[in-house]
Amino acid sequence: MTRPTIADLARAAGVGTATVDRVLNGRPNVREETVRRVHEAAERIGYHGANIIRHRLLADKPEFRLGLILQKPQHAFYQETLRLFEAQARASTLRRVQITAKFLDDLNPEGLARLLTGMKGRVDAVAATGLDHHAVTQAVQDLRASGIPVYSLLSDFAQGVREGYFGTNNIKVGRIAGWFISRLSRSTGKVGLFIGGPRFHGHELRETGFRSYFRESAPDFQMLETQINLETRQLTYEATVSLLSRHQDLVGLYCAGGGMEGAIQAVREMRKPGQVVLIVNELTPESQAGLQDGSLSVVLSTPVKQIAADLIQQMIDASERGLTETPGQRFFPAQIWTPESDFVMGSHQ
Repeated sequence: MTRPTIADLARAAGVGTATVDRVLNGRPNVREETVRRVHEAAERIGYHGANIIRHRLLADKPEFRLGLILQKPQHAFYQETLRLFEAQARASTLRRVQITAKFLDDLNPEGLARLLTGMKGRVDAVAATGLDHHAVTQAVQDLRASGIPVYSLLSDFAQGVREGYFGTNNIKVGRIAGWFISRLSRSTGKVGLFIGGPRFHGHELRETGFRSYFRESAPDFQMLETQINLETRQLTYEATVSLLSRHQDLVGLYCAGGGMEGAIQAVREMRKPGQVVLIVNELTPESQAGLQDGSLSVVLSTPVKQIAADLIQQMIDASERGLTETPGQRFFPAQIWTPESDFVMGSHQ
């Protein structure tokens, strides 16, 4: 493939080649808005000098320090989430955004509280995934008192104290999962549900939406008792094997949190494709493989790239205007993946 030229960049940015030359060489009397437009075009077409333009844009911009706390350091979804946040940080032309990332190895709320507290004095704002717990709320309150806003990601926590929630509308996600199972299953029957734990606010909302859909719109299906899988692959595998062994009429299963790899493996081993409608959250190499071999029916994923871009913008704006008096929430539509979707891992978010 031929590398884009200055002429290509000028056309993409809607300016003349002389203007592009002035931007690339850092000459004076070029408006910042023009430099930004040329930079955006350079990123869009893959022009090799995009980083040079960005460095010029950011030369006199202050640094913005973002703390990011995620779950499970070895999990593909959270590694991809970090990658997307880092990419959006690099793309920002408002500040020189630096990310300090930390991971939690377990579902211990006190561990999350410690990581949050440890961000004090090191960052300007924090975004985190995790459990809703009084220890977490206290840590968020302490950071807020120090002028550091905390944003909850994917699953909400510390409502009324955190600065905002950025993620999907989890009640709606649960209802979407219910709709797919009721429409894709070959007959009515029993339906199972896994959540990570009772302290995951997002999982509880997905459970609420999932159950309310069947109660209102598909009452002929029998909902089984919700099972806690602690977001672990092995526990989910064993529990799914048990469900499939005990309930030959199990027609649907929704894994509303982590541990989906175990459910995919069990369904793959014990049922023919299409016999059980399995729905999971987040597109990863494992869930993509499940879609392709028919053991998995639908993936509902979070648009992390858009969340990262909008959240970084929001954090920078908040650092300039101050903390809000009425913490809010920002919902993003879930993405839907089926076996017929076109997959490009690393760019789907």
